[in-house]
Amino acid sequence: MKLVAREQAPSPHYQEPLGPAPGRFAYRLFQSCLTSCTMTDESNIARVPDTYNNKEIPMKRTTLAIGFLCLFGGYAATAAASAEQDVAQAVDHLTQAMLHKDIPQLQALAAENLTYGHSSGNIQDKKAFITDIETGKSAFKTLEMKNQKITLSGDTALVRNHFSAQAIKGTDIVPTEIENFQIWQKQKNGKWLLIGRQAFKF
Repeated sequence: MKLVAREQAPSPHYQEPLGPAPGRFAYRLFQSCLTSCTMTDESNIARVPDTYNNKEIPMKRTTLAIGFLCLFGGYAATAAASAEQDVAQAVDHLTQAMLHKDIPQLQALAAENLTYGHSSGNIQDKKAFITDIETGKSAFKTLEMKNQKITLSGDTALVRNHFSAQAIKGTDIVPTEIENFQIWQKQKNGKWLLIGRQAFKF
């Protein structure tokens, strides 16, 4: 059983574009997806009008459909990968800001409604969290986030990693190995801010 495409009149809500032939051809290709087909014994393919030379060119509908699926599927995958990279970069910037006492960077990365939980059970707001870094109450000789995993859910990112540090307590260096859970939220301007953090011992 074979397919022959019948050309369908353009939708009144979408007019064929003027200008260069490639744009018109793309429009005609889109219209071909809406073409109704009848079953005959003459051809095994759907035919799409070729606006370049007014000849019909063969094209399998299944190939066309797969092409569109690949196009939009690839776009979605690329967008997700890009968002994950943005979150990973924000986490790294926060880590470096804590290590090097970069207060402006901490101010920029922490949300105003931040809730910052320590493994000791102490919970701080944005002001208290940054004040401890600024005064040296929380200070580090080394600080690194290991084994990081990022899970995206819309404009929210859940980040789990291992908080590995050499904390400075007076004149002592205290090795610190704890688990870390962060919640980041994407703002309207596209920037990711830390809105929640909880550390716990394993």
